[in-house]
Amino acid sequence: MDGHDHGHTDDHGHTDDRDHHRHDADSVAVAVVTVSSSRSLDDDPSGDYAASAVEAAGHEVAARELIGDDHDGVRETVDRLARRADVDAVVTTGGTGVTPDDVTPEAAGELFAKRLPGFGELFRRRSAETIGTRTVGSRATAGIVAGVPVFCLPGSENAVRLGVDDVILPEIGHLVGLAGRGTDGTDGGATSDRTGSETTDDES
Repeated sequence: MDGHDHGHTDDHGHTDDRDHHRHDADSVAVAVVTVSSSRSLDDDPSGDYAASAVEAAGHEVAARELIGDDHDGVRETVDRLARRADVDAVVTTGGTGVTPDDVTPEAAGELFAKRLPGFGELFRRRSAETIGTRTVGSRATAGIVAGVPVFCLPGSENAVRLGVDDVILPEIGHLVGLAGRGTDGTDGGATSDRTGSETTDDES
C-alpha cells in the first residue's frame, strides 16, 4: 500500500487508524483529586506527580483538590468536577485498596455511565511487573461520567507514576475525544449536562 490509503474501510468494516483517531483531543484539561484523610495539599507527592506529569505532557491542570476518605464526599467531588465545562478528564489518587475506608471505586463507580474495565486490567498487569501478586489488592478503575473519563488510581506515588505515564497519558486525548462526542450538541449526540460553574483549585 502507498501513503494515500488512509481513511479507507477494510473488508471487515473497520476504518484505519487515522480515521479512528480523528476526534482525538490534542490538549485536555484534567482535574486531579487526592483522596486521603491523612495528607494535605502541601504534603501530597502522588497528586503533585500526577499534576506535573499532566502539564509536562502538554495538558492543563484545571483543578487540584484533596478530600477525605468519605463515600459521599468522593462521589460529590467526582460528579461536580466531571460536570464542569472546563474539565475534560478527572484523575483521582487514593482509596482504591481493601481497607474499610477505601471507598473510591464504589463512590465513583456509582456515577459511571460506561465502565472502562481495560484500564484496571492493564494497570494491574503493568503493576505486577513491579510488585508481583500484591497487585491483586488494587482496585484501580475507570469510567465515563457526564461524557468525561474518570480514572481512579491507588495513592502510592509509584502507582500513580505507572498509571499516569504508562496508561492514562498515552490514551487520554483519544478517550476524551471519543467520550465527549455529541456532548456539546455538535456531533449528533445528546445535549450536555455539564455546567460552567467553577471552583477554586484549592477547594477541599
